[in-house]
Amino acid sequence: MPFVVDLTSGKVGSDDFSAEPGHFGGSILGLRLLTERTPAGLDPYDPRALLYVAAGALGGTLAPGLAKAVFLAKSPLTGVAGEAHALGPFAAGMRAAGAEALAVTGRAERLTYLLIEGGPGACAATLHDAEELRGLGTAATTDALRERHGPHAHVAAIGPAGENLVRYASVVTDRAFAAGRYGLGAVLGAKNLKAVVCAGDAAPPVADPEALARLTLSYRGDMAANPLAALQAGLPGYAAWADDPIAPGYAAVRNFSVTGAPGLRVPRARDYDGRAVETTGTCPGCPNDCLKVYAPPGAAERRTGGLGQEAFLSLGWNLGIDDVDAVLAANARCNDLGLDVVSLGGTLAFAMECAERGLLPDGPAFGDAAALPGLIDDVAGRTGALGDLLAEGSARAARRIGRGAQAYAMTVKGAEVPCFDPRPQPGIGLGYAIAPGGPRYDALEHDLDFDPVAGLGYSFPEAARIGAAPAPAGTLDEERGRRSARLLRLWSGLDALNICVFASSPTRPLTLDRLTSLVTAVLGTGCTLEDLLAAGQARLDAMRAYALREGGGPDELPARFHDEPITAGPHTGAVLDRTAFAHARTAFHNELGWHTPWDRRPGPAAPAHP
Repeated sequence: MPFVVDLTSGKVGSDDFSAEPGHFGGSILGLRLLTERTPAGLDPYDPRALLYVAAGALGGTLAPGLAKAVFLAKSPLTGVAGEAHALGPFAAGMRAAGAEALAVTGRAERLTYLLIEGGPGACAATLHDAEELRGLGTAATTDALRERHGPHAHVAAIGPAGENLVRYASVVTDRAFAAGRYGLGAVLGAKNLKAVVCAGDAAPPVADPEALARLTLSYRGDMAANPLAALQAGLPGYAAWADDPIAPGYAAVRNFSVTGAPGLRVPRARDYDGRAVETTGTCPGCPNDCLKVYAPPGAAERRTGGLGQEAFLSLGWNLGIDDVDAVLAANARCNDLGLDVVSLGGTLAFAMECAERGLLPDGPAFGDAAALPGLIDDVAGRTGALGDLLAEGSARAARRIGRGAQAYAMTVKGAEVPCFDPRPQPGIGLGYAIAPGGPRYDALEHDLDFDPVAGLGYSFPEAARIGAAPAPAGTLDEERGRRSARLLRLWSGLDALNICVFASSPTRPLTLDRLTSLVTAVLGTGCTLEDLLAAGQARLDAMRAYALREGGGPDELPARFHDEPITAGPHTGAVLDRTAFAHARTAFHNELGWHTPWDRRPGPAAPAHP
């Protein structure tokens, strides 16, 4: 059942919008509601702003790749649609309580939480006072709400960062699984909404349980032979960045200002020994166990240490830090306080470079691991002038500092760029620049995976089916633009259906045929590759139309990626030529049926099947 909640009046009702075809109950519907039910130019913190939360028709089903919920609102960081996905058990909790989607407006007079309970057919939503939870981290909030509503209740909560309207505050589900990007936690904070609690034990309906079981079995059987799935499932896991040195220029070091990792140590797998909190079963129904929970034994709150692939890069090498315990503790602290590790890492790296260049005299220094905990706390609490400045994100902080500081803010559309360097992988750069909601590292697959020599050969036939044939990773031409747009469309389709990209084609065991069979097995209606791509196009079109309405853009990267080549390692000399990038960007736009510059709205996409 879909719910509409008005926090100002305290009214909770139901709506039949999830019964309408063509959106699968996910972000396509959320974007439509965001567009239709809020006026243009509305401040993200205005009580009339809309927050959409959904498991959709597939999310939370006990099967590979379906442990995913979407959080969507106008972003306080970018001013366009901010969409963040939470892996882990929360989507299953929503479905078990009987809800596929929530549309929340208004602002509660006091800090409040929303309770959903009862299960399908008997589901009810009610609002409850949460003032005694004010100032608590996400772990303590979850503990308190589970004491009230049962140990198996699922909780999406904000920490102090969301309450203090840090522009990149996150929502954290079930202590360790963040919907991290674009400041959705601050939107909850502005609404005085501390948490969403789901209490129920119903299993989501499945049209063909036997087909779903066969798909799960085949996925499990292929994991060991798939290098990425095996890396994800193994210890210490794909987010641990252990043992294998990373080629210079592949990842950000010191705010993308230097190549490689001079003086920075590559962690070893043994560095994670004794630091695991939970390493299996974190995503119900999926055997891949990608997400591990790690924190050093001495951390104040270890259960919040869900380790995404970007955490070590953002809070480690990008800050000139290689101390594993410092990074794991910082990640756990960010999740407890409710801070996006990517934007926090990018903002701290910006401040460190500004300090190094004399633009921020009291700013932090690269490599100072001891100062990291205090910096995190100051940002989450907006403590002092520096904490308040950095809580705004690096783009706004740069404008306040002036004196050329904007050159060191590595942002697109106001959001910090993920820590995978686009210079040797221009397709990633195009994705960062053009994705209408802002830069994401998981918006499309990495160029290196489809390099004819160094790539993942088993994925080439899958990629070719959507028109993304292998090509040398560093090539930047119009075909690169078209190829990257097709990959973006595919992964947008996965986002639209709440399917996990870390389980899916082209590089993981959920092949295109398995993906369409998965949707058919759950929903009982036929699904084709064309349907999946149409959903991806519809989501991208809706996001871009909303961005156009709100004055978003432009589709540009920071100048550093065009002006400063990589200086060492196998990617030496890699830089994004401005003219070639512009031509590839035009081809990317044309492939998606868009126009550039941002002068026209995209045309309507063909509807996806329900």
